[in-house]
Amino acid sequence: MTIRIDVKGPIISNDEAWIYEWFEIEATCPKTVTSKLLEANGEDVTVYINSPGGYVDEGSEIYTELKNYSGHVEVQIVGLAASAASVIAMAGDKVKISPTAQIMIHNASMGYRGDHRDMEKAAEILKVTDRAIVNAYVIKSGMSEEELLGKMADETWMGAQKALEYKFVDEIMFMDNAIKLTASSSPNMIPPKVINSLRNGFPNKADPNLVTQDNLKEMLTHFKKDFLEETKMNNEKPNEPKATVTAEKPQIRFIF
Repeated sequence: MTIRIDVKGPIISNDEAWIYEWFEIEATCPKTVTSKLLEANGEDVTVYINSPGGYVDEGSEIYTELKNYSGHVEVQIVGLAASAASVIAMAGDKVKISPTAQIMIHNASMGYRGDHRDMEKAAEILKVTDRAIVNAYVIKSGMSEEELLGKMADETWMGAQKALEYKFVDEIMFMDNAIKLTASSSPNMIPPKVINSLRNGFPNKADPNLVTQDNLKEMLTHFKKDFLEETKMNNEKPNEPKATVTAEKPQIRFIF
């Protein structure tokens, strides 16, 4: 029996997954994939990808779990495999792409603040991150690191036939030659500002007396404006939203 694993929506952290579930926004975190692999227990798995990308570290974790899996892993890119999701796609023993699907690779980005020394350090961190990410593409395609880093810097979009030409995939599904199609990526990640507000204002999600329809509506009314405004701004950008460092919970998130 083949086990199905969906990598759909943004790639997020385990501790943010419950927030996406609240909003009924499809997303993928490492623990979901790990649970499916444990369930498969060595049986063949097929990973279906349609994702605009997300956090670098979580994408790397999912990639590593799939590469370490003892059974056969087939990846099918059914929509978009962009950014961190493109890294995950490289984990397949066999990678297929729909003739209407696309892959996108680009440099990592992050939100940061500080003086000029902090900015220089941030730039170096991003360079190191790009050189870590590129290894997944090198292993799969056989292209040189230098050439792939150039394609990442240029933000390269690949249709099915180009992905096959570059050896990012092994096969185009349903047909021998892919047609050229165009579309745009519209990531739907919840802005960090909203996530932090939810955590601070509604921390005990496990208490059944706290999570009721009435107080959930009240809470969502409070955060609705922030959520809609932030999401609108992020969706107007061509790439994933850059993460921010907040005073309430200092953190650095690489968006890829």
